[in-house]
Amino acid sequence: MSSETSTPLPAGASRHYVLAAGGTGGHLIPAFALAAELHARGHHVALITDDRGAAIPGKPDFLTAHVLPAGRFGKNPLGWPKGVSAVLEGRAMALRLFESFAPSAIVGFGGYPALPALLAATAVKLPSIVHEQNAVLGRVNRLLAGRVNAIATSYEQVERLKPKHAGKVHLVGNPVRAEVLGLRASDFPAFTEESLLRILVTGGSQGARVLSEVVPDGLAMLPPALRQRLQVTQQCRAEDLEAVRERYASHDIPAELGTYFEDMHERLAGAHLFIGRAGASTIAELTAVGRPAILVPLPIATDDHQAVNTREMVKAGGARMIRQDAFQPKELAKQIQAMAMNPGSLANAAHCAFNCGRPDAAKDLADLVESMSGVDLMDVIRVDATSPAEKLRARASTGTARKAAKESSDS
Repeated sequence: MSSETSTPLPAGASRHYVLAAGGTGGHLIPAFALAAELHARGHHVALITDDRGAAIPGKPDFLTAHVLPAGRFGKNPLGWPKGVSAVLEGRAMALRLFESFAPSAIVGFGGYPALPALLAATAVKLPSIVHEQNAVLGRVNRLLAGRVNAIATSYEQVERLKPKHAGKVHLVGNPVRAEVLGLRASDFPAFTEESLLRILVTGGSQGARVLSEVVPDGLAMLPPALRQRLQVTQQCRAEDLEAVRERYASHDIPAELGTYFEDMHERLAGAHLFIGRAGASTIAELTAVGRPAILVPLPIATDDHQAVNTREMVKAGGARMIRQDAFQPKELAKQIQAMAMNPGSLANAAHCAFNCGRPDAAKDLADLVESMSGVDLMDVIRVDATSPAEKLRARASTGTARKAAKESSDS
């Protein structure tokens, strides 16, 4: 493959793009959303991932997955040579894919499987972007930050991001699934002093035992007038299901339990309150729909990034955060009462969560990706604008310019 950057194609022409994402839902969900947006614009998209990523549900049918080895670098240096060897093998495989697929740009979503693809892209000077879902720049994205052409972020404030890279940062948000984004136009479910209080509890793809242990007993501590109106849906680990079912039954609280719900977006649509972890995709979906939450960050998350993820939503008034060591039934009941005893308070928190959403994330990220291959960058909000007001004015002016250009071409 030539080491020269390809000549920009005319606006509107079909291009090829490669997305590289680690083998977890947090990395793959935004990659799938971007793939759908690029595909809708007439482009061809391929995915580079690992064995775990290839098995993540939700991959669009048109998206071909290429499984590459992804070296991992743990705390034990004795394992590093094996990791380096896997990365080099993956890099060589990525280069062969680039030769046949001829991509206009490579987009990495973090995780070790993205590393070989981005190293290959920068080696042959292909335009490259990394997208960071969390409020802390991840290890792989930190490693690549100086090499890539652009860094797309989901939060305005991102920790571990060096000031010298600020010029290449673009705030786009974290793309979410289309079925979740479609709920943004729906109103928050009516909640009065007589209506049911519908609570949705999840703990990530594998559930979370601490939620199974604490939530039923916390809900049982609510005042009778509120406890008698509860309707709970909770995701649990398979090995915890029976124990959780017995716990809810002993408290006479109706609860639907399962290890996985295929219609999770519909359950989120009907929920008045969410209780669960603070992963990037979870918060992106909560803010896209506008659902208040009590968030319990995973304590072993790298760089404590789940706790940092909650900062924006908590500051806005759309969520409350409880550290896991303080997540006890009494504390949970206290926080639920503060949010739900007054129906107006819960609706207000939902509105605050909604205002944190970035519903155009997939579109803005696609605009940024297209700009790497010759299309003018129009709608992406730059983090280094001097004020929120200036960001809005800049976006309005570029939108006006785009409309004028379209009217001129139609005439």
